[in-house]
Amino acid sequence: MHNNGNHSNQLLFQQEKPSLFADVIVPIYLPKILTWSIPAEWNNRVQQGSRVIVQVGKSKRYAGIIKRLHTDVPGLYETKPILEVLDEAPVVMPEQLRLWEWIAQYYCSTEGEVMMAALPAHLKLSSESVIQYNDGHTVAIQELSDKEYILTEALEIKQQLNLGEIQSLLDSNNVYPVVKKLVEKGIATVWESIQETYKEKTETYVLLAPVYRNEAALEKLINEWQKAPKQLDLLLSFLHYDRTEGQVTKAALLKKSGVTSSVLEGLVSKGVLQLEKRSVDRLPQVAKQLDVNIQFSAAQKTALQQLQESMQQHAVTLLHGVTGSGKTQLYIQLMAEAIQRGEQCLYLLPEIALTSQIVRKLRQHLGGYVGIYHSKFNANERLELWNKVKSGEIQVVLGARSALFLPFCNLKLIVVDEEHDSSFKQYDPPPRYHARDAAIFYASVCNAKVLLGSATPSLESYHNCLQHKYGLVILTERYGDLQLPDIDIIDLKQVPESRKQKVILTEAMKERINQTLQQNKQVIVFQNRRGYAPYQLCGTCGWIPKCDQCDVSLTYHKSTQKLHCHYCGTTYPLAKTCGACGSQDFRQKNFGTEQLEELLDQTFDNAVVARMDTDSVRGKHSHENLIRQFEDQRIQILAGTQMVVKGLDFDHVGLVCIPDADGIMRFADFRAAERAFQLIEQVSGRAGRKGEKGKVVVQLFDTANPIIPFLQQHDFPAFYQYEVAQRQLFFYPPFSRLIMLQCKHKDQTTSWMACDALAAWLRTKYDKYISGPAEPPINRIRNEYITELLLKLPRNAAFLEQAKADIKTAIVEMQHQEAFKRVRVSIDVDPQ
Repeated sequence: MHNNGNHSNQLLFQQEKPSLFADVIVPIYLPKILTWSIPAEWNNRVQQGSRVIVQVGKSKRYAGIIKRLHTDVPGLYETKPILEVLDEAPVVMPEQLRLWEWIAQYYCSTEGEVMMAALPAHLKLSSESVIQYNDGHTVAIQELSDKEYILTEALEIKQQLNLGEIQSLLDSNNVYPVVKKLVEKGIATVWESIQETYKEKTETYVLLAPVYRNEAALEKLINEWQKAPKQLDLLLSFLHYDRTEGQVTKAALLKKSGVTSSVLEGLVSKGVLQLEKRSVDRLPQVAKQLDVNIQFSAAQKTALQQLQESMQQHAVTLLHGVTGSGKTQLYIQLMAEAIQRGEQCLYLLPEIALTSQIVRKLRQHLGGYVGIYHSKFNANERLELWNKVKSGEIQVVLGARSALFLPFCNLKLIVVDEEHDSSFKQYDPPPRYHARDAAIFYASVCNAKVLLGSATPSLESYHNCLQHKYGLVILTERYGDLQLPDIDIIDLKQVPESRKQKVILTEAMKERINQTLQQNKQVIVFQNRRGYAPYQLCGTCGWIPKCDQCDVSLTYHKSTQKLHCHYCGTTYPLAKTCGACGSQDFRQKNFGTEQLEELLDQTFDNAVVARMDTDSVRGKHSHENLIRQFEDQRIQILAGTQMVVKGLDFDHVGLVCIPDADGIMRFADFRAAERAFQLIEQVSGRAGRKGEKGKVVVQLFDTANPIIPFLQQHDFPAFYQYEVAQRQLFFYPPFSRLIMLQCKHKDQTTSWMACDALAAWLRTKYDKYISGPAEPPINRIRNEYITELLLKLPRNAAFLEQAKADIKTAIVEMQHQEAFKRVRVSIDVDPQ
C-alpha cells in the first residue's frame, strides 16, 4: 500500500534535477500522452512497457505504462516525478505499444482507452480515497451530527475506511459532505491508496516426514498403529495416493480417506506427515504433445500447399472454404508447424460461443501448447495466462477479440476464423476497433502472417483478394465428398390469409421436421430474436409498451414473466392495461426463441427440445454442456439464435429450419443483403456434415429477394458480383471509408442542433461526403437521444487522416459552445 505522505523520492527530486523523463500511458481519457520525470535513483530500474505509479491532478494516482524514455524536457508544463516503479520486467511488449498507438490513431480514441481495453484487471491500478482516524483530535461528541458521530466511532475502532465502506456504513452514496466535515474538524485525514489486487492461488500439499522415508521405519510405524484405525487409514490412503499420483493435496487426501482434518492434524503434530503451502496454476495443466496425423482429403492437401505458397508471397491470405470443408484441420496443421519452429500463434474467433468445440479439437492435436482467453475467465486466470504468453510458455492462444492484446514474444501466425463476423468489431466502450483489421496491423509489426477464413467472406476481404492485396485459396469441396444441402423455400404468401399472423411453423415445415426425426437425425431451428415475443400490442388501439429510457419496444420473456429492454437491460412488469386507451386486450406479436422452444416442445412431444441463446446459456460451462448433449444426441431439436450458426460442427444434423427469414433480410442498412446471405448460408452449413446430404427449409414472404437464387446455388462469387455493383453505385465500402459520428444528449433538440453545428463546420471541406444529420432507427438509448452524421470518404490514407483531424477539431469547436458543452460525441471509424 502506498500513501502520499512526505515521500522520500519527492524530496530527492527537489534536491537533484532529473535528467530522464518518461511518457506514460494512464488508463483514463487523456487526449495526449503526458510526461513525468524519473528520480535519478530509478534511472536504471525504469523500462519501456513497465508500470509506474503517477499522480494525475491534485491527488488521483494510477499505475501507468511507460511508452517512451527520453531526455527531452517538456516545455509546456513542469513535470511531476513518478512515485514508484512497480515492475522489475516490462508487462507490455514494444509491439503491443505500437498496436495501442495505431488503434488510438486509426479509430480516433486515446491510448489510455486502449490500455483500459487491453490490460487484465489486476494490471490496471488506480488509487482509492482512504479516510484515516486522527487520534489527537479534541472535538467533543456533542459537536457532531448523527452521521459524523457514527463515522467517527467506526474510524476509532478500525482506524481507516475507504469510501465504499463509508457508503455502506451510512447507507448513502452521498458521503462526501460528512467526510469533509470530519476533515475540517481535524478528526480524520484523507489520502490515496493503491494496492495490488492479484493474489497467487495456493494449495496445501501433504508430505511424509523425512524420518519415515525409508521402508523399515515406515513398516515399523504401520505395525505400531494397528490400534489407531483412523490414523492408520489416513496414512495408508496417503501412501497409496503418493505412489500413484506423485503428489498429494490436503483436500484430495481428506476426500479420499473420508476422515476429518483433525485426524490429519494429529499425524502432523506427531511428526509423521508435514504440510506445505505451494503456489499453483489456476489454468488447467495439459501435457505438451503434438498429435497431428490428420487424414486430409485430396482437396485439403491441395489447399494446404496453396496456403503455404500464398503465405510466402502475401502478408494476408484468405481461405474461402465452403461450410464443412475442413478449414479448422488446415489451421491446426499450420499451427503445429509453427509450434515445431518455436513460434507463437493467435487463433481468433468472433465470440466465446465457438470455443468449446474448437478447444477440444485443438487440445486433441496440440495438447498443452494451447491457452484459452475470453471474458468468461476471471481476472486471476487472465493474468496468469497473460504472463505465460509473455514468457513463451504458451505458444497457441485461442480467444475472442481481446486476445489480440496479449503480450506475445514471438508471434508469427494469426488465424482469424469467421473473419466476416461483425462480432469482431468493438462498439462500446471505446476503442471501437475491428479485431480483424487490427490483427493485420499487429502482424505487420510482429513480422507475422495472417490467415483469414470464412465460407462467406466479407465483401471487403474478398475485394482485397481480387485486387491482389491478399492471397486467395479456395476450398470448394466438403470433407468426405459430402454435398452442400438443398435449400427449399416455403412461400408464406401461400398460407391462408386468416392464419398468416398465427403461423410460426407451417405444416410443410412440421412435416420435414417429423421426417427428419423418424430418420434418427437432429434438427436445428434458427430464429434471430431471443425472448418469447418481440413486442406486446394493444388489440384495441395498437399501443406498444416501450422502454422508458430507450426508443425500443419491450420484449416479453415468459421465463421471468417480465418485459425486457434488450438495449439497456431494464425489466418491467407485464403490461395489463393499455397506456393509451385503457384496454386490457393485449396480443403478443412475432416470436422469439423462447416461444419457438415452447411450440416445438408441444408439437414434437417425443423429441427432446433445447434452446441456445444468451438467456439460456449463462454459466461458465453451460454452453459447453449444451453442445455436448446435442453432440451425444440427447437433444433432438435445438432452437437458437446466432449461437447455433457460427462454426459449430454436428455429425447428425439432417435438417435446418429458418421459420422467419424475412426478419433477417429486413434491415435499413447497406450491409443487409450481405448479412442475410452470410447468416442463412452459415446456418444452412450445419446440415449434412456426416453421411447423407442435409436439407434446409426457409420460410418467408419476400420470395422475390435477389439473394435467394445465390443462396440456393451456394454461389458466393455470383452474390459478390451482384452486391459489389450496388456498393459501387452508391459509394459504399469497399469503395469508400465510413466514419459515423453520433451526438448524444438527454434533450432531443440539443442533440439535433449539436449534430447540425458539427455538420455545418465539416461541410466547409467535406460537403459532398456528408450524409445527415439524421436520427437512427433507434434514436434513444439509456435516456440519451442520438443524432447521426455519416461521412463516406475516398480510400486515400492521407485524405482520411486529415478528415479525422478535422473531425476532432470540429467536435472541440462545437463543444466550446455553451449550449453543447454536455453533448457527448462518439466517433466510429469503419462502422459495421
